[in-house]
Amino acid sequence: MQTKIVFLDRDSLAVPVPSFPFPHRYTEYPATSRDEIVARAAGAQVIITNKVAIGEAELAALPELRLIAVAATGVNHIDLAACRARGVAVANIRHYGDEAVAEHAFMLMLALMRNLPAYQRDVAAGLWASSPNFCLFGAPIRDLKGRLLGIFGRGGIGEALAVRARAFGMQVMFVERRGAEGVRDGYLGFDDALSRCDVLSLHCPLNDATRGMIGEQELKAMKPGAVLVNTARGGLVDEFALVAALKYGQLGGAGFDVLAEEPPVNGSPLLKARLPNLIVTPHVAWSSREAMSALAGQLVDNIAAFVAGEARNRAV
Repeated sequence: MQTKIVFLDRDSLAVPVPSFPFPHRYTEYPATSRDEIVARAAGAQVIITNKVAIGEAELAALPELRLIAVAATGVNHIDLAACRARGVAVANIRHYGDEAVAEHAFMLMLALMRNLPAYQRDVAAGLWASSPNFCLFGAPIRDLKGRLLGIFGRGGIGEALAVRARAFGMQVMFVERRGAEGVRDGYLGFDDALSRCDVLSLHCPLNDATRGMIGEQELKAMKPGAVLVNTARGGLVDEFALVAALKYGQLGGAGFDVLAEEPPVNGSPLLKARLPNLIVTPHVAWSSREAMSALAGQLVDNIAAFVAGEARNRAV
């Protein structure tokens, strides 16, 4: 018996997908809108999706579906409760991009602490050519050594970032959940982290507890001149409040690889700001060739395990 597999948004993964080691029929689509899901996935036992949302309506219309294989770590676009109720398994990808995302976060941190974007702008504007000195003094440059880095999220990415930061002589503390009753060993309390850290880097999931956890009040409470890095999820931070904090000098810089809406078809305050102390990259921290290849391999392994009757990387 062949397993029918449908990849709904193949263009979201820019590397080859390895062959499936079992009898199968495989169909892929570059992208799929919400109203195309049912027709394209009809009769499929396995759906592969990176960012195409699957809810109760789609599940009800696809009675043969047995597995949703998410080609990513986050599963907040899948109705897990509805999957559980209907007996549809959900598998996701884990730890494939720990090194890649940590490197990207560290790059953003380093560039902002040394004000690289501001100096690139000044050189392009001809200010160095007209300088009376051999160098051009402008935005402040700060070393990482001795600075305190607070990391929200102690998963594989957070731990990988900690290794890199310690190698540069930084002090590293993980940050306790907002509203936690106690503070674990090796952690800073949420409020203490805001007021003490020179750099805060977000590596936690987006859920009801973390949505909007960095807003206007939290930004005002941060150490003056601190840098905020977010390579996790855009919804963790109030983007309008962030732009205000940057414009009025509360923050020294911000580096974001994620936005509240992706792609930002309706615009974003971060894209409109055009500030020299703000770096925005298009959700590519995870997408090194090495990381994407590891993801593709794990995706096939997850599906093969399910077909063989084994539970592997299961969210449901």
